[in-house]
Amino acid sequence: MAYENVVLETEGPLAILKVNRPKALNALNSATLEEILSAARELDAAPQIKVVIVTGGGDKAFIAGADIVEMKDMTPTQAVAFSHRGHIALSALENMQKPVIAAVNGYALGGGFEVALACDIIYAAEKARLGFPEVTLGIFPGFGGTQRTAKLVGPAKAKELVLTGKVITAQEAYDIGLVNKVVPADQLMAEVRELAAKMLAAGPIGVRLAKHCINKGLALDIDAGLALEATTFGLCFGTQDQKEGMTAFIEKRTPSFQGE
Repeated sequence: MAYENVVLETEGPLAILKVNRPKALNALNSATLEEILSAARELDAAPQIKVVIVTGGGDKAFIAGADIVEMKDMTPTQAVAFSHRGHIALSALENMQKPVIAAVNGYALGGGFEVALACDIIYAAEKARLGFPEVTLGIFPGFGGTQRTAKLVGPAKAKELVLTGKVITAQEAYDIGLVNKVVPADQLMAEVRELAAKMLAAGPIGVRLAKHCINKGLALDIDAGLALEATTFGLCFGTQDQKEGMTAFIEKRTPSFQGE
């Protein structure tokens, strides 16, 4: 697929998905959501890609939000469809079999914050600002923000963010557990690549199945989650990666994983 609002770059097994509408501060319109969905599916289906980084084009915004120009005159039916479109695109990011890291390089507001929350790990530049200002527009987050935020930080903190519309610093987001790490802006991509390199050095099947267990386990009670973990753990022992990893450990050498 040819992309107009998204740029895909690859560095061996690492892919960078960049939302690239800098004149609109990378705001999410319907076309951009469709491209994010297509890009996520393309990268998930690419066996050579092991880790994905999501970031924003330009130096001001990660994604400044959903496109208000497009939303302003929507009917209720159109708004429901727009919300569903966002859910489908962001769920495609969240449910990719490989790790997805958000490199938040600037404003991550509304839909942009929701994109970051759909990723597995968030690294943010010190200058980044994050929040859900939708209530100041007479609406509220519609791309999963009310759900993912509460699961991450609990309902009280989620309500404080969503019901006030306040925008917080990257450090504040880190302090409440919404961001994994805060770094100087000029070091952001280097830090994210270093994190990705650690994941790339690990067994890809183990990484994929661990992500699956964590994501699915969030919707299960503890007993069902543990049963899922045990069954999935057992699957690793039918792979060459498990044999290679444990043999390399005993032989005191670096393993050579093949994802098989």
